Amino acid sequence: MYNMARSIVSKKKENKNPIIAEIKVHSPKYGDLLRGRDEIDILRIYEDAGVAGISYITDKKYFNGDFNLFKKICASTELPVLRKDFITTKEEIERTAEAEGGAILLIGRLLKDKTTEFVDYALEHGLDTLLEVHNREEIDIAKETNTTMIGVNNRDISKLELDDGTVSLTAKLSKYIPKNVIFVSESGIASIDDLKIALRYADAALIGTSFMKSDNTLEFVKSFVEAKLC
Repeated sequence: MYNMARSIVSKKKENKNPIIAEIKVHSPKYGDLLRGRDEIDILRIYEDAGVAGISYITDKKYFNGDFNLFKKICASTELPVLRKDFITTKEEIERTAEAEGGAILLIGRLLKDKTTEFVDYALEHGLDTLLEVHNREEIDIAKETNTTMIGVNNRDISKLELDDGTVSLTAKLSKYIPKNVIFVSESGIASIDDLKIALRYADAALIGTSFMKSDNTLEFVKSFVEAKLC
């Protein structure tokens, strides 16, 4: 078990909700989410709120990401940092490990028959793997790999999150997720009610847009981490 998976398990033992908080600077749906703020300031807020890990999207084209900023975030925190991008080469896995990332997102739909190979390669480089799925067929492929984490993206990444996916997809697909991996519910989690549904089935929730859009980020994120969901 590597950094991100271990941090999620640790938060659960503390009776806190394991949240991977995303520093999301741009959304294809909502546009600029940074609103003149500094990414490292947002990182500090997330740390203070008690999140289990950080996520950052390095894709430039659709999400206005910056790999150098990912490196800076990794160097600026003790929390594990997940790199999200449309990874299709092993060189990108190597770059993520060299930047001291804690985990890497691998999208089953994108990698297809290379999925197992890429998961193993990332694990060999000391990275947790968040293998993203969106339907039952993709879960069947994920089950054949050694991935440490499986993430159900409640939105359709092929539509660049422009669809109105909801956390109900996590509930629907949960029965197919193997019990020996960390299960993460990604995207479409905007309220404590959404979080309740997500964490009824999953071990952790990855949240970006709603955190970035909130007016009082510290209080809002803290309310998710500390919410009593029973």
